[in-house]
Amino acid sequence: MGEMDGLEVTDCTKCPELVDCRSRIVNGTGPADADVVFVGEGPGEQEDREGEPFVGRSGTILDDKLRDRGLARQDVRITNCVRCRPPENRDPTGEELDNCFPYLESEIEQVDPELIITLGKVPSQHLLDRDVAVTKEAGSIEQAELGGAVRDVLICVHPAATLYDRSQEETLDAALDKAAAMADGDSNGQSQLGDF
Repeated sequence: MGEMDGLEVTDCTKCPELVDCRSRIVNGTGPADADVVFVGEGPGEQEDREGEPFVGRSGTILDDKLRDRGLARQDVRITNCVRCRPPENRDPTGEELDNCFPYLESEIEQVDPELIITLGKVPSQHLLDRDVAVTKEAGSIEQAELGGAVRDVLICVHPAATLYDRSQEETLDAALDKAAAMADGDSNGQSQLGDF
């Protein structure tokens, strides 16, 4: 069984193949009370090396897009469905996703975000628990019970998709526009809620 200290998973041996492949456990980064949480699939080679999610090319794209919208990486929380790099960057298996899910749930519960954004097919399907046609459904918001509450989940394409298919860029932009609006309009929404 794994151990979790606050938002950090410090020790876990639930997935033998991932334990063999990883050089470290890659935890989420960003504020412990972020309004927006991005959820990716899992660490790649660079993430495994640096111990931080989305530091490769797709991370650069995400950072640039956030900056264009007045959001800094340090304003949002970025995490993954699995915290250890799968061998050869293969997709995590259903079992691996399930093994890591309690950590993600715990993280979401503690951060208590206004909005969760799934980056790509694996996190979208995992959090919504159904098949998702990401390109078609990107930009749509659904409710899902995660981390002890019903939360808004915004389906989004993976930032790396824009490298292979320029038309995906508009889809990513539209989703991040929504995220920025929600991150921005938050303070008003919350104070009004506090009056009831």
